[in-house]
Amino acid sequence: MGVEKISVDSFVAHAKNFPIIDVRSEAEFEHAHIPGAWNLPLFNNDERKIVGTIYKQDSREQAIKKGLEFFGPKMKEMILFVEGKMNEANSSNKTILVHCWRGGMRSAGVAWLLDLYGFKVYTLVGGYKAYRNWVLKMLETKPSLKILGGYTGSGKTIVLDGLKKLNQVVIDLEGLAGHRGSAFGNIGLPKQPTQEMFENKLAREIFIHTEGNKNPEIWLEDESQRIGTVNIPQSFWIHMRNSPVHFLDIPFERRLDYLVETYGKLPIEELKSATERIQKKLGGLETKTALGFLEEKNIKDAFSILLKYYDKLYHKGLEKREDPKPPIISYPSTKVDADANATLLIK
Repeated sequence: MGVEKISVDSFVAHAKNFPIIDVRSEAEFEHAHIPGAWNLPLFNNDERKIVGTIYKQDSREQAIKKGLEFFGPKMKEMILFVEGKMNEANSSNKTILVHCWRGGMRSAGVAWLLDLYGFKVYTLVGGYKAYRNWVLKMLETKPSLKILGGYTGSGKTIVLDGLKKLNQVVIDLEGLAGHRGSAFGNIGLPKQPTQEMFENKLAREIFIHTEGNKNPEIWLEDESQRIGTVNIPQSFWIHMRNSPVHFLDIPFERRLDYLVETYGKLPIEELKSATERIQKKLGGLETKTALGFLEEKNIKDAFSILLKYYDKLYHKGLEKREDPKPPIISYPSTKVDADANATLLIK
């Protein structure tokens, strides 16, 4: 069939329909990759170092010879891997996308093998490096945003799910970051993605919703720039801060009840550790009191102290928006309810 080299724009467009094979090493892939890609390393971490050292210290030709020693015995396993993945995906299509770091020898070698076996193969000109440039460019775009605001405990994350059910366009930043926000946001969750991987995921979401000159209004939760260990990219975050805020105004007691129900079952020691992490801002006396309540398993009174702190913090964040401040539209609600509050917001 012949291997075809394509630009990053074409590669990303094709990725909606065809699987991506990332032939970089496990460490490169684990750090960050194109969302949804499969990792089929031409060289593992150690082999990559060996070939790279020969390339730098000896010659390209010697590096290729050493690379072929590693590549040859793996050929059959690579074919079986791709076929297995295609079967898992119930795909009868034999078109596949392949890339490495710069669009060089690694992707060329695997693309040649898959083409020889009968796959239609596209490779990415410039490799993953070109994709990262595309990501950074995508994060500079300014789609229309509707920011879902509300004090802690308003159930903003579940309201985003309610908005999705009502066919609204939603990007769940906390979902992409693998963190619920606040000092308590990582309890019970797996390790967060790297900053680079978070950016890749966010860029893909923006692309999906705005491709083809579509300009829908995208709902996002009002966030601090930092979500756990990752940061919302500066340009996109500033754009969020300049967008209208749709503020769910729910009574303190209802929000407190929701937090007790949501977080109250988590391990006490982890709740105490999270409380200690904000001691500097919470204050020594308030921290000591909250920790005492947690020790007694009095979750409600402990969370009451923490909720007052987060309410002040969020209010300060609203006030800090630079002039001219974006409009803040208030939606009074009597309860934390995903579907009811989502309906309220779009009416």
